[in-house]
Amino acid sequence: MKPAISILAASLILLLTSTSLLAGEKKRAEKEADLPTFTYKVQGNLENLVRDDKAFATISNSIRQDTESVLATYVIADKSAERERLQILIALDFLNGNYDSVLATADRIRALEEKPADKLLSGLRLRAMVAAARSHGPLNSPAYLAEVGRLIRAELDTLPYDTIANDIKGYKASAELAGEGRMFGYLREILQPTLDKSGSLSSDLAPALINIRYSLKTTLPLKQTLVSTYSSYLDAHKVEKADIWAARDVALPASGPYTPVNVAVWDSGVDSSLFASQLVRDAKGKPAYIAFDLHSRRTTGELFPIPPALQSKLPQMKAQTIGFSDLQSNIDSPEASAIKEFMSGLSADAYKAAIEEIGLAGNYEHGTHVAGIALAGNPWARLANARISFGYTLRPDPCPSLALAKAGAAAHKSYVQFLKKHKVRVVNMSWGGNVKSVEGDLEHCGIGKTTDERKTLARKIFEIEKTALIKEFSGAPEILFVTAAGNSNEDASFAEDIPSSIVLPNLLTIGAVDKAGDEAPFTSYGPTVKVHANGYQVESFLPGGERVALSGTSMASPQVANLAAKILAIKPSLRPTEVIKLIVDTADASPDGRRRLINPAKAIAQLNPA
Repeated sequence: MKPAISILAASLILLLTSTSLLAGEKKRAEKEADLPTFTYKVQGNLENLVRDDKAFATISNSIRQDTESVLATYVIADKSAERERLQILIALDFLNGNYDSVLATADRIRALEEKPADKLLSGLRLRAMVAAARSHGPLNSPAYLAEVGRLIRAELDTLPYDTIANDIKGYKASAELAGEGRMFGYLREILQPTLDKSGSLSSDLAPALINIRYSLKTTLPLKQTLVSTYSSYLDAHKVEKADIWAARDVALPASGPYTPVNVAVWDSGVDSSLFASQLVRDAKGKPAYIAFDLHSRRTTGELFPIPPALQSKLPQMKAQTIGFSDLQSNIDSPEASAIKEFMSGLSADAYKAAIEEIGLAGNYEHGTHVAGIALAGNPWARLANARISFGYTLRPDPCPSLALAKAGAAAHKSYVQFLKKHKVRVVNMSWGGNVKSVEGDLEHCGIGKTTDERKTLARKIFEIEKTALIKEFSGAPEILFVTAAGNSNEDASFAEDIPSSIVLPNLLTIGAVDKAGDEAPFTSYGPTVKVHANGYQVESFLPGGERVALSGTSMASPQVANLAAKILAIKPSLRPTEVIKLIVDTADASPDGRRRLINPAKAIAQLNPA
């Protein structure tokens, strides 16, 4: 499992009702796992491959053929999965100078976009690059770079700032962090070891070679142009988006006819000292918590542990978190400047240590940040800490196995027993996984001789954990489980993300919007996502007490857990199904029908103190 900044998916191929396909008929892929996985035999050094024209052409032609075959053979239920495959073709066409095909495919991708900002911005940079290459070539000449910047800015100026602002801030931050060392570090530390173990790469991993070559040839040369263009655009629109949430918020008073409500944060751990007056305590008066390590063994410690060798670097790791946050908000701070310099200048040799430390810091901080959101404005909430361990190493450690999945299933049972023991009413779960991520981990570990063998094993592992979660949630009908949708900008049900794709009467899945109620660029969606809450640059605590704004459905989910706990503090007799109905019924539907924004003030107004 991982924090809801990424996650597990799959299923068997869904055949048409007829035993053979008629000419022109397509198979329908209802799940990501319905789509075929291909294998590419690769020899030698991947860093050399992405630089060598002939070697790259060989593998990229094979990837193109297989990608085109999938698009020709399948109707894909999730548009994001179709866009992902079209983006492979568009990168190859641009690298080969097939500009008419680039523009035609860009139009196809734009037609598949669903979020308002995505539809407006889709293909923006590519259109500018094609036009500049045709009128101001050669590629990456000073004249070309200047024309790309001019054309991007001209199109941006025609678009509604409020709709695209968050995306442009993200584009700017991404450009500022770009560096060749990170690309080759990924090749050296992740793809090359995977290749060395089996002599091949799957179609889940091989497209990264195309992305890296495309970035080396097109994106990195444009770095300063993009930073300058996005910066000047944002500087010209220094207008804060309206905040709809302040007027909707409700803070309960510290006295009155309210009932304490036990709330669990099932996450990477919580610094309980920050919430000393709001803790569920055990028989010895200690903060109540349960914890399992990466092997699903019982362990101790309220927070995800920092190895002794890295303890002295913890202040630096927290500063990097602040830097990333400031970049996302387009804030010019010392921390933002430091992280830009560090990440863009990162060498391939330093990649592994740097990225793993960033992942470790995220795990250490995540649960506390979530807890601060879940408890805000509710002095009647009492916190229980259910600590889960997330992996943070570049290569899986430990590797997936049936034995580990069974241990994980047993851990899920222990977690829910802990929740029942401490009479928890609301649980927040800002994490998840899917079967494709299990399959990917198996490939990185060199487990499975073929893609079919990996698919079969991944499915067995995944189903053990999914079945366990469903059993435990179903066996605790008195508890409301609230979960994040995920941050993959895809249909959570198509990806088979768990817990967010699970359908149960006491489980509520949450999508993310920003402070103005506009859909977050990253948020996943789908039929199980019933309501949305603010998940964009939400301020809360880090361990130790520092405050920082972070983004993700991880931040949206505890907003709803917060509301549920307030509802139960007012009317503790409500069952989870009744709390969910109240939250959904009082949410405000957006004009496009894609979002249902929670409205705490409206929900609370419908209750009378018990």
